[in-house]
Amino acid sequence: MPEIKVMLSAAFKEAYLELTPPFEKATGHKLSTAWVASVEMMQRLKGGEQVDLVILSATSLDELKKAGIVAERFDIAKSGVGVAVKTGAPKPDISSGEAVKRAVLAAKGIAYSKGPSGIYLIKLFERWGISERIKSKVKQVQGEPAGVSAARGEVELAFQQVSELLPVPGIELVGPLPPDIQEITTFSAGVHAKAKEPNAARALVDFFKAPAAAPAIRKKGMEPA
Repeated sequence: MPEIKVMLSAAFKEAYLELTPPFEKATGHKLSTAWVASVEMMQRLKGGEQVDLVILSATSLDELKKAGIVAERFDIAKSGVGVAVKTGAPKPDISSGEAVKRAVLAAKGIAYSKGPSGIYLIKLFERWGISERIKSKVKQVQGEPAGVSAARGEVELAFQQVSELLPVPGIELVGPLPPDIQEITTFSAGVHAKAKEPNAARALVDFFKAPAAAPAIRKKGMEPA
């Protein structure tokens, strides 16, 4: 059976780790997986690196499709942005956009990623007009979840996709951002235009999109797309 080369960002990692062993067992396919930060993944793929399947935000995949790097795109899961604190720390009120704004202004330190959730937060803070006021206490993280900074006590609040905060030890999820400021990101799978195993890659996508996969996706803090 052919090996399927997959490159994906951390948002779908926990669901992927739960779903892929049954896929390998059922099909006989083996997966070769590379976990890569979104920014780095875009650079590597645009630089000519070839895989069979890419799992990334729908926006980034559309960019790769436009560039002719990805041939097909399939939506597989949706994720909202969450807020976490160090285990045992007081949990701020995040019941509304205004409450979150107050919590951000009051916090001694804030961490967010360089991925889709971080890009959204930068725009949100600009919209609120507080970017300059909080500049000195903001930490933008790459290479590890934003929640790790909260677990180490370096920041009071960590923002990231709920699916990326849940597995981090030493933190507690306060909850998802309230509906008035929530940003839902769709994560999609793209079959590489030069995939060596396009049919096997599509079979893996079908497995992720099957109704049987939905409970694992939900358990890991996402919703099936």
